[in-house]
Amino acid sequence: MSGILDLLGSDLGKTIISGVAGSTGQDSSKTASILTMAMPLLTQAMAKNASTPEGAQGLMSALSGKHDGSILDNLGGLFSGGVDSSVSDDGGKILGHILGGKQANIENALSQKSGMDSGSIGQILKVAAPLLMGVLGKQSKQQNISSPSALTGLLGGMLGNNSAQSEQSFLTSLLDADGDGSIIDDVAGMVLGGDKKKGGIGGLLGGLFGKK
Repeated sequence: MSGILDLLGSDLGKTIISGVAGSTGQDSSKTASILTMAMPLLTQAMAKNASTPEGAQGLMSALSGKHDGSILDNLGGLFSGGVDSSVSDDGGKILGHILGGKQANIENALSQKSGMDSGSIGQILKVAAPLLMGVLGKQSKQQNISSPSALTGLLGGMLGNNSAQSEQSFLTSLLDADGDGSIIDDVAGMVLGGDKKKGGIGGLLGGLFGKK
C-alpha cells in the first residue's frame, strides 16, 4: 500500500494538488508544499483520534458511509467551477473534529513557514480533509476494514512509507512534542524551529517546502 506522500506524487495526487490550487486560487507549487506537510499531519491526527474505541468506531462509520471514497471518482466534476461549499463545510467539520483547538496553531505555523496567509491555508485544508477521508475510505473498502486494529493498521500504513521515514519520524514528534499524548501540541514551535527537539527539524521542513 502506498503511503500518503507517495499518493501526492502519483497521477491522482497531482490531480488533487492542481484541483485544490485552482479551487483556492493558490499557486500549484505552494499548494503542493502545503499538502506535503498537511496530509501526513492530518493522517497522524486521525490515527491518534482512532486510538480510542469511540474514536475508531466513529471513523469506521464515516469511512463506510459518507466518506467511502466516492469523492475521488469524479475529481474533474468536483473541481470544475470551484469546489462546492458543502465539501469545504464538511472539511471544516472534519478538521474541527480531529484537530480541535490546535487547528489555528497549525494554520499559523504553516503560514509562517510557507509564506502563504493562514486564511488561504485554512481553505486548502478544508478541501484536503474530505479528499483524505475519501482516500482512507477507498483503502478501507479495498482492504475490507472491519475492526479498530485493522483501521489502525491502515492509518499506520499510510504513514509508514519506507521512502519517507524522516518525514514520519518528524510528524510523530510534531504531533506530540512532549510525549503527553495531546494531539498536535507545540506544533507552532516545532514547525517554526522552536527549542523542543530542534535538531533536524528546520532542515527537514526546508526540504519539504523547498521541493520544486
